[in-house]
Amino acid sequence: MQIEVVGIKFKNSNHIYSFSPNGLNLKQGDYVIVETEKGNDIGVVIKEKEKIDPTSLSSPLKNVLKIATEDMVKQAEIYDKEADKLTPSIKKIVKDFNLDMKIVKVEASYDNSRYIINFTSENRVDFRDLVKKLAETLKKRVELRQIGSRDEVRMLGGFGPCGKICCCVQNMGEFDHVSMKMAKNQNLSLNPQSISGLCGKLMCCIAYENSTYQEAIKVMPKVGTNVVTKDGNGVVVFNDLLQREVDVKFVNGEDIEVKTYPLADIKFKREEK
Repeated sequence: MQIEVVGIKFKNSNHIYSFSPNGLNLKQGDYVIVETEKGNDIGVVIKEKEKIDPTSLSSPLKNVLKIATEDMVKQAEIYDKEADKLTPSIKKIVKDFNLDMKIVKVEASYDNSRYIINFTSENRVDFRDLVKKLAETLKKRVELRQIGSRDEVRMLGGFGPCGKICCCVQNMGEFDHVSMKMAKNQNLSLNPQSISGLCGKLMCCIAYENSTYQEAIKVMPKVGTNVVTKDGNGVVVFNDLLQREVDVKFVNGEDIEVKTYPLADIKFKREEK
């Protein structure tokens, strides 16, 4: 038996969470109020209704409670801006406690019932006394949330080495797993400094483009493969994976020549999988 779900995304996050539509007619782009473990929150519908196998869920499905009105969305933005103004005073309190943590961003829940304080730290932090002091000072329920360096860049924004806005800021998906193998597939420099983003981790675009390169690798001959061309037999010395072009080396005595061919214009024996 399958169940209906919708995909919801929250502010400052690229992860899409599944919720029960709860009988509501929801469309992509609708803002909704949903149940969460920490209380009700506001999110936006990214994926419309679809049916899934309930065994694929890692936790019990929670409900979309209602569609948020335009006034609720605007008010939530106002609460967020007001919460952000508290950052300097919160940083001062943290400094007084001498805790090894960096305050990244202060947010408010959509109904302004609690503040969410996002921070980074190299170590685990015992902030129980800090939470009490913050709640006492701010006169509100406080949630301290430790985030990673990718999340920090996503929240604060910035430009990547390419000169464009970071992928994580542009809501291009969630790329927490980026590997050196992906970089190798794309013929990138394997020097971590050359392929790392503002967060200090491998750039998200490497994962974003990986599927395109993987598909190309499946159909392109490996470097060193013997191929047949209209100009005779040669050896592959380079593949342009995006253009689907192959550089082939020909050796005639002491003469060496390299020519470029579209993939469709060469023949070679494909490796059996």
